[in-house]
Amino acid sequence: MEGNKLTEGSVGKNLIRFALPYLLACFMQTFYGMADLFVVGLYNGSGTTTAVAVGSQVMHMLTVIIVGLAMGATVRIGRNVGAGDERAAAKTVGASVALFAVFAAALTVSLLLSVNLITDVMLTPAEAVAETRRYLGICFAGVPFITAYNVISSIFRGVGDSRRPMYFVAVACGVNIVLDFVLIGGMGLGAAGAALGTVLGQAVSVVFAFAMLKKRDLGFRVTRRDIRADRESVSQILKVGAPIACQDGLIQVAFIVITVIANSRGLVVSAAVGIVEKLIGFLFLVPSAFLSAISAITAQNMGADKPERARASLGYGLLITMSWGAACALYSQFWPQTLVGLFTRDAAVLAAGCAYLRSYAFDTLFAAVHFCFSGYFCGDQKAGISFIHNIMAIAMIRIPGAYLAGVYFPDSLYPMGWAAPLGSLLSALICVGFYLYLGRGRFRREKL
Repeated sequence: MEGNKLTEGSVGKNLIRFALPYLLACFMQTFYGMADLFVVGLYNGSGTTTAVAVGSQVMHMLTVIIVGLAMGATVRIGRNVGAGDERAAAKTVGASVALFAVFAAALTVSLLLSVNLITDVMLTPAEAVAETRRYLGICFAGVPFITAYNVISSIFRGVGDSRRPMYFVAVACGVNIVLDFVLIGGMGLGAAGAALGTVLGQAVSVVFAFAMLKKRDLGFRVTRRDIRADRESVSQILKVGAPIACQDGLIQVAFIVITVIANSRGLVVSAAVGIVEKLIGFLFLVPSAFLSAISAITAQNMGADKPERARASLGYGLLITMSWGAACALYSQFWPQTLVGLFTRDAAVLAAGCAYLRSYAFDTLFAAVHFCFSGYFCGDQKAGISFIHNIMAIAMIRIPGAYLAGVYFPDSLYPMGWAAPLGSLLSALICVGFYLYLGRGRFRREKL
């Protein structure tokens, strides 16, 4: 089976070879989200910018939940491929298609019925409420496309192919950027134009992805009989995917709570926080890419009974992502205006955003550690560990830290920015502790 290439050859080269296309895909996906803000900022005021920032944060939360669930399919397919079990791999693909079709339909209906409620829960500033509702309504209608894209991508990544998902995102990105200038700049549709561009770009991407899936030899054959919610396969997908989706969803809830806190402090703070959240999402692309790469490599190598290669991928990932995080944190201390200034011309928003970015940027260093360990734990089917450390970081530091900073330091966003990196530091320490504990148990078993 072609996917076995992740169980052979240089671990470091395999990691980089898998991570780079995923990184480029993440970059393009984040880029066209940032492009929405950029184009809206060119043609509209702070109210529309806030609408897109708030709405896109909600959509990002939904996307990471879907990606988390799809990770369950990636890991299960990867373990099947690593073990050389073609029949199990085909059943997992079929179960993934059936499971996510039902999930997408139910999610779309429930979200469309909740547009006004979600806008209110976000404490959206009054100037941005109407456009936020329009933005969310259009984007929610496109949830089936987001789901379909991620399911197809999870299948390719499970067999060790991260290049084709990159092509899918490139198509969506190109279509979205062109439509942004047409719909926002040319037709003056504001936030609704940004949403339409995003949804139509994703729709075109799904058509392209489906065509590629039909042409690509996965190394095993999937029949129509395989496309059903097989209880065992669905259970195995959810065993990994559900904890990841829950943890990622809760992380986004924490971000949304922070956004709500920011929104309650006025339009300037709301816009500044929205812009910095977008920037942090961009800076997190490297650890996100390596999380996915480590999980795929770990899954295949655990399936092939080569745990030492899985541990080696974790080590390489930590070295690369921590170096990236340190560079990002350092740059943000001296030149934050070069980043925040890309998205606003308002002096007050720029000043608030720079203060927030200076402290928040340290999250790129600490999060690099727990991202890599999370990828390893997920590939080893221990996604519950990632769930535990994220829940503790959110409940103990991220949310209370952001709230208290807003109460005691109302004139600056700098203290509030420390809530995220301190939460990630706690997550990193917990991950290291679990890894050492599990390693000690493995060492004892090997001696016996």
